[in-house]
Amino acid sequence: MARLVPAVLRAADILELFLADDVTLSASEIGRRLELPRSTAHELLTTLVERHYLVRRSGEETTYALGPKLLELGSRYQQRLEFAAEADAVARQVAAECRETVHVAVLDGLEVVYVSKVDSTYSVRLISEVGSRLPAHCTAVGKVLLAGLPEKELTARLKGRRLVGLTEHSITSRSELRAQLALVRESGVAHERSESNTDAGCVAAPVVDAAGDWVAGMSISIPTSRHADDAWPTWEKLVREGAAELTRRLGGRPVTP
Repeated sequence: MARLVPAVLRAADILELFLADDVTLSASEIGRRLELPRSTAHELLTTLVERHYLVRRSGEETTYALGPKLLELGSRYQQRLEFAAEADAVARQVAAECRETVHVAVLDGLEVVYVSKVDSTYSVRLISEVGSRLPAHCTAVGKVLLAGLPEKELTARLKGRRLVGLTEHSITSRSELRAQLALVRESGVAHERSESNTDAGCVAAPVVDAAGDWVAGMSISIPTSRHADDAWPTWEKLVREGAAELTRRLGGRPVTP
């Protein structure tokens, strides 16, 4: 088990005291409940106030209450829960239309993280899990997310990083990757065939938030055994429509080619 940091644990203990009915607590009460030396309690409280996790209230006795930073964090967490629920709902709609595996993913560094998945109804389908990661440059949804980055940020993320392929079809050249990203920005859709898995291909489109950022990508993944050339336009249309619907639910404006 990883070593836990005592100071962080004590700070968390202080914040969790406010989960009870107490709206405000004094330094002496906090120290008594947690059996903390006065100096330690003072240092922790001062730090939490400085970072806006607590606010100090003056009166007959100085007391402390939860601060605005916790509301900000709670709001962000609620947004993530709402996004996941919306992503699941739209992914189910798209999957019902195409019967293939549908994912929604976000970018973390140079990796994609799958936050939603609806399985194909076919017996032969892609095996993946929510929470799993793949190199962004090897996936259609990753190319979408990389294409949505500002040029400076993209350059910073790629700097000093070697593009390792997952199959013989993976992109491992930065110049080739940048060329494909330019096409994605122009068309609003990305493709990959056997780049992350020799037995599958994928088409993806961006999900845009109210600020205009490409915050997620939606993809349809198809086993190579069902790679009929005349089916790709249909999958592309469906993934565009799904990404556009999720974009609208986030208050954004859908990307158009």
